[in-house]
Amino acid sequence: MFFGQHRIEIKTPEQVRSMRAAGLVVGRTLARVRDAVRPGVTTAQLDALAEASIRDEGCVPSFLGYGEPPFPASICASVNDEVVHGIPGGRVLTEGDVISIDCGAIAFDDAGQGWHGDAATTVAVGPVRDDVAELMRVTEEALWRGLAAARSGGRVGDISHAVASYVHGEGAYGIVDGYTGHGIGTAMHMEPDVPNEGRPGRGPRLREGIALAVEPMITLGDPATDVAADAWTVVTSDGGWAAHYEHTFALTERGVWVLTAEDGGRARLEQLGAAYGGD
Repeated sequence: MFFGQHRIEIKTPEQVRSMRAAGLVVGRTLARVRDAVRPGVTTAQLDALAEASIRDEGCVPSFLGYGEPPFPASICASVNDEVVHGIPGGRVLTEGDVISIDCGAIAFDDAGQGWHGDAATTVAVGPVRDDVAELMRVTEEALWRGLAAARSGGRVGDISHAVASYVHGEGAYGIVDGYTGHGIGTAMHMEPDVPNEGRPGRGPRLREGIALAVEPMITLGDPATDVAADAWTVVTSDGGWAAHYEHTFALTERGVWVLTAEDGGRARLEQLGAAYGGD
């Protein structure tokens, strides 16, 4: 079912549970890949691990073959000044690097309909500089502040404002423009966009059954970006390092259910005073 001029897909409780199945596969896959990150590992090896993890659970990678030109891998692996959409390959990780790992999976319900989950995390390759570690902390916390701001009857701008307010309150960080969170469900990218900056009370209305991916992309320097020659990898224009975190959530009658978090987001949401909406 869709509602409003933005054609936002609204899920039934059963459909949200199908998305939860996809989200758990994404979460488990990210955990396996995170555990494999170490100096000497190539991004292609991490991609192979992710694809095997997704397929072993009976799901299909969302990213493989997506877009134009078709994305050639099952994860996005973005290192240091690469913000998002990095293509895995022969790059060897070295101590002190950071890598954003973005993963999507499609789970199928009994009727054969595919449902998407999408999440990302940034991982340190051994010890990293203090400013980089703080960048990672701020970006991940901004994600949770955005998730906690979602509630039925609110607006997408409430999420955007919560993300940006936290980031700006923590220092002179850049918030990448032009790349946003998004609606998700029967497709990986759907309406509405979920910007990482915005005004509260503005934008499409939130209601029970909506599912969104929230994904702040934050930089140590200027937030301006360029796209590399591979037509996918987004890099900072000034070479500053970036961090990227993402979760998929749905609004239920009880509150926010983070579909890609193992505990459904309960612990962090309750710490932030938000209503947990999971089973």
